[in-house]
Amino acid sequence: MFNAHGLRKAMRQVWITKAGAPDVLKVRESADPEVAQGQVRIRVKAAGINFADLMARVGLYPDAPPIPCVVGYEASGVIDQVGPGVTGFVEGERVFGMPKFGGYTDTLVISAEQVQKMPEAMSFEEAAALPVNYITAYTMMFVQGTVRPGSSIFIHSAAGGVGIAAIQLAKTRGCTIIGTASPQKHDYLRAQGVHHPIDSAADWAPQLRQIVGERGVDLILDPVGGPSWKRGYDLLAPCGRLVCFGLSAAAAGNTRSLFHALMQVLQVKKFSPLDMMSDNRTISGCNMGHLFSHLDLLTPQFSELMKLYNEGLIKPHVDSTFSFENAPQAHQFIHDRKAIGKVLLTP
Repeated sequence: MFNAHGLRKAMRQVWITKAGAPDVLKVRESADPEVAQGQVRIRVKAAGINFADLMARVGLYPDAPPIPCVVGYEASGVIDQVGPGVTGFVEGERVFGMPKFGGYTDTLVISAEQVQKMPEAMSFEEAAALPVNYITAYTMMFVQGTVRPGSSIFIHSAAGGVGIAAIQLAKTRGCTIIGTASPQKHDYLRAQGVHHPIDSAADWAPQLRQIVGERGVDLILDPVGGPSWKRGYDLLAPCGRLVCFGLSAAAAGNTRSLFHALMQVLQVKKFSPLDMMSDNRTISGCNMGHLFSHLDLLTPQFSELMKLYNEGLIKPHVDSTFSFENAPQAHQFIHDRKAIGKVLLTP
């Protein structure tokens, strides 16, 4: 926000004012933050929306700050202030960062360790769409999932941000790719390289069995949870792996239902290490918010992702952008499952 003389007077942020439907999102102003030791300040051009933000808004995300709060895990923009002790960054550089919450802002102060320089060809929209989705997919597939060339991979919500990232990364290994989405998104998935799209509203387990046969599937990426994890585990191939990275089944529409959430949690099967040993199968979990401080794991992955971007092998797909004032419509758009790829907020 600027005054009549063109001088900046306030930071603008999108706040979750109370738990509820998307209309609880409100724009608020406050004084510009200043940098401290080891920090940079970014004038934000675009901020990414993730499903965890929606879960936080309805009051079902345990890691979120107490409401009222500002969420958001990723943002891109231009550095306009460099704090003491920071090396490698200068004012005017185009960057993206991964804050642990606070990304729905036009002014982001963040540790320089959480910031990456943008490739010259990358747009601010692409940069805001890349961090969480691609680092999550990379971690699940190549750190936890140990994808081998020619592996088969089953991706739930394949038309979402993480799903599209996983598709693009799977193509670099020549994988057989199977993915769920609503039927109107299947042509897009095929164009992206999905060999076998499956209707997300249908009974996917028998369809997957028909595709992979008795051998099973090598890797499943499942953000759904509830009974879905047990069904996926039963379809794993020898040495196959199920990676769980969400519990979207707990969300019933755009408001909170504690009864529905509880029922989904109660349907999560308890897995025995003895059974996994006998079955030669593995279950992993991925919560990117709990890895933000483990830069020894994440920094090399970002370097590899930047290399893949520069080689043209990955490219974030932005479905749409919404202004801060239209943040409620952005959340509703995602609730309605209309998006293909990433939805962004722009100051």
